[in-house]
Amino acid sequence: MRTVDELKMKYPGANAWQIGDSPELASELADLILKGIKTASCGSLTSYQQDESPPKIGSYNIILDGQDVPVCVIRLVSMRLVRFCDVNDAFARKEGEGDLSLAYWRREHQRFFTQEGCFSEDMELVAEEFEVVEVL
Repeated sequence: MRTVDELKMKYPGANAWQIGDSPELASELADLILKGIKTASCGSLTSYQQDESPPKIGSYNIILDGQDVPVCVIRLVSMRLVRFCDVNDAFARKEGEGDLSLAYWRREHQRFFTQEGCFSEDMELVAEEFEVVEVL
C-alpha cells in the first residue's frame, strides 16, 4: 500500500482528500471514481475562494476512502463556473451519484450546500471534471 506521503513525492503539489460529507459517502464516491462512473465534482465558489491551495487544471489529487486510505490519483482536466440552477443533466450524470438524474443531483447538492451554510438557487459553483491517472 502506498502512503499519502509517498504519493505526494510522486505527484508534487497533490492534495489528499475525501469526497463527500461522511466516511460512508467518501468510500462510496471513491468506489464510483474507481469504476469510472464518477468523473466530475463541484463545490461552492465561496469554499474555493477560502481554500489555501485551490485546485487548478492539471493538478493532481489523491482520493481517500472513508478510512483515509488512498484509493486513486486523479488529474483535473477542466473547471468552469456554473450557477446551481444552471447545472444540466449531462453534468449530473458525470457526477455519477444516485440514479444519475438531475433531480437527484439537485436534491443531494442542495442538502450538502445548505449544511455548508451557503445554499441559494443562483449560487456559483466550480464544476470540475477529472480523469483517473493511477489506481492504488
